[in-house]
Amino acid sequence: MATRTNMPEQARGSVNKNGAVKNRRPLGDIGNNLVSVPVAQGGKPQPPINRPITRSFRAQLLANAQKPINCEKKPQPLAPRNNNQEAQKAVPKKNLVIKLKPQQTKHVEVVEPPKKVEKKPAAKVTYSSVLSARSKAACSITAKPKILDIDESDKDNHLAAVEYVDDMYAFYKEVEKESQPKMYMHIQTDVNEKMRAILVDWLLEVHIKFELNLETLYLTVNIIDRFLSVKAVPKRELQLLGISALLIASKYEEIWPPQVNDLVYVTDNAYNNKQILVMEKTILGNLEWYLTVPTQYVFLVRFIKASMSDPEMENMVHFLAELGMMHYDTLKFCPSMLAASAVYTARCALKKSPAWTETLTFHTGYSESEIMECSKLLALHHSRCGESRLRAVYKKYSKVENGGVALVSPAKSLLSAAPLSA
Repeated sequence: MATRTNMPEQARGSVNKNGAVKNRRPLGDIGNNLVSVPVAQGGKPQPPINRPITRSFRAQLLANAQKPINCEKKPQPLAPRNNNQEAQKAVPKKNLVIKLKPQQTKHVEVVEPPKKVEKKPAAKVTYSSVLSARSKAACSITAKPKILDIDESDKDNHLAAVEYVDDMYAFYKEVEKESQPKMYMHIQTDVNEKMRAILVDWLLEVHIKFELNLETLYLTVNIIDRFLSVKAVPKRELQLLGISALLIASKYEEIWPPQVNDLVYVTDNAYNNKQILVMEKTILGNLEWYLTVPTQYVFLVRFIKASMSDPEMENMVHFLAELGMMHYDTLKFCPSMLAASAVYTARCALKKSPAWTETLTFHTGYSESEIMECSKLLALHHSRCGESRLRAVYKKYSKVENGGVALVSPAKSLLSAAPLSA
């Protein structure tokens, strides 16, 4: 293969006699154009210098380079003119490369306008669709009842637990059967229904004397009935059972429960401190320390709120609930049904119209027909409470501070078909 001979690189500038290379003379005029070519020392002219690229020369080169490109490209059609707008200019492509020289390129970047988002066509509204929508709206108004939002006023009250209250009461209704006392008189030899009523009447007076909460009263009676459901109690220990149950409920519900000595005093020293504490331990052992139960009071609070009641209505509901609690025959009904029946009976006695609303049906879970039997029983006890010897509830709700609702006549609509055996 032929090899290329390396030629010595020619030195730039002029060479003197000694062989030294002299640099060329610096330019005298630095500008866009060189007017004259200076002569080096010794009379020899300098080699020709390339013309620098000036602005006008660069523009000329650029024009010459664009000529063949423009000839090959087809002209882009212009956008149609509008009445109020000018014709849109054709947008060149991105990254268009223009060749100026074999060693020089120029990139021109063009920003494209933002793309328009195509809107989906709206659904067509026809006459039949409008008629069907109106018919559905009319059916929903007639078919769906209007249920009031009873928690609207408590949406800013964190203690009301508005977000969880419906789930809580759904849970209460599921577990209320577990803590509901059974009918137990068939296993009791020394205790009868009248003795139980006397005990509850006495506990109501003690409850008023100590100024305890209503939660304590309902839990006390629940503890007594649950204990009597599993164990027979002699007659002489029935009052001891009642006062010990009151002590347990007070410890559970009250901030300052009464002292054991105070409970001994109200029993007229019939029992001592040790007997009360032993009975307390016996009760808790038989109930397996199960005290967190949904009593009737838990449901009364919710159902009274659903009734949108006034103070008179609220006092009447509590009067009927406590009156029914004294009687043994109400134990066959679960606490939620007793609470719903107390609300219904109170509305009938106070002649509220309607007696049972859709809001009450929704929150109680009972229809008017489902609570009719229990409501008739409560109305019957209401009609007989003025003649009874056990007058603790009657006296309590005959006072002005409780609205005197015990003096209101019972619901005649419920008494007309009340069971005579009650």
